[in-house]
Amino acid sequence: MQKMTTRDTSRSVLISGASIAGPVLAYWLNRYGFDVTLVERAPAVRSGGYPIDIRGTAFDVVERMGLLKAVQAAHIDSRTLTFVNAEGKSLATISPHDLAANEERDVELPRGTLTTLFYDLTQGGTVRYSFNDSIETLEEGSTGVEVGFKSGKRGRYDVVLGADGLHSNTRQLVFGPEEPFRRDLGFTFSGFSMPNNLGLSHGAIIYSEAGRTALALAVGESLELSVMLAYATEKTESGMRLSPQEQIERTADVFRSGGWEVPRMVEALRRADDLYFDTVSQIRMPRWSKGRVALVGDSAYAPSFFTGQGTSIAIVGAYVLAGELASHENPADAFAAYERITRPFVEANQDLPFRKGGTSLILRTQEELDGRSRMFASLMKGDVPKKDNDYVRQVHNSLLLPHYER
Repeated sequence: MQKMTTRDTSRSVLISGASIAGPVLAYWLNRYGFDVTLVERAPAVRSGGYPIDIRGTAFDVVERMGLLKAVQAAHIDSRTLTFVNAEGKSLATISPHDLAANEERDVELPRGTLTTLFYDLTQGGTVRYSFNDSIETLEEGSTGVEVGFKSGKRGRYDVVLGADGLHSNTRQLVFGPEEPFRRDLGFTFSGFSMPNNLGLSHGAIIYSEAGRTALALAVGESLELSVMLAYATEKTESGMRLSPQEQIERTADVFRSGGWEVPRMVEALRRADDLYFDTVSQIRMPRWSKGRVALVGDSAYAPSFFTGQGTSIAIVGAYVLAGELASHENPADAFAAYERITRPFVEANQDLPFRKGGTSLILRTQEELDGRSRMFASLMKGDVPKKDNDYVRQVHNSLLLPHYER
């Protein structure tokens, strides 16, 4: 168990981003006696979004936060994963539990539910939230960081922490352009919601052709579907460079001749007010900190949704970063310890998509699709790939959490 440092005055911390890693950081830093401000460009904590998973070591963090029962109560209990052909005929139906590496330490819940739980947990302390704002300038001195905000406000902080996602503004300001750190995996996707005209409940339906996949997901008995249209790309397509209308037209063009429910999905895409369009990418950085600024979660090490681990490694990283800041007087020492402890765990999870079958949701060739069909046929017979599941479970649990004294 590591001991906290002692100071006559509390250290001030600015966190950019109020999704997953940001509020987890805020909770632990506030508990350790830091003066915490959190800035978020959105007008409020964001609701909605695809279901996300909490697995492995992140389970322990959530338990230490006192949220395990609440998280388990929000489990959405997906029961079926069905693959269909162009006519909508079922090719295979399996249980998501067959794909879970460790069902007992794997909870799936709506993203908005988790962000609200984390936000609510920080309301009992002295954490200050500043919505509808973002960092515009950072000037580091010997004893702190002078921050200019888009709103025109200014502030000085001992430490600044970027928890602002794949396209991190904090990373851009401190480390430069995103491109040297972004590793595109060769796929692009559009996510949005549409009415549940399929009568789907507690599960997902997937339709795939070579190079493109359509997915519809129903959380419980929801009247809305979460839809994803994803496709393979030869050239990098960054959603940050296309206007919303261009994003719609690009996706519609790729799926213009799709089977199953794809035509209705494309129609819904054109009407969607919650479209999210981006490349499937990772962030890989040689260092996660510079001076008095450090990054955490997707801003430092986005693993891509192929891993299903973005939320979990963000939670773990935030816990360790907060603990090491509380254990070291010098931010540079804290950041070095945070990276030393967390990087092996992060990189093992980032490497999961590069294993055989690691990108099986979207496949480029008919040969790969046929191979996936054979795998699911085996699953339907009860032949669960124990060796693969054992390895993935080991990766999910590969970091033994330090204990930090309050």
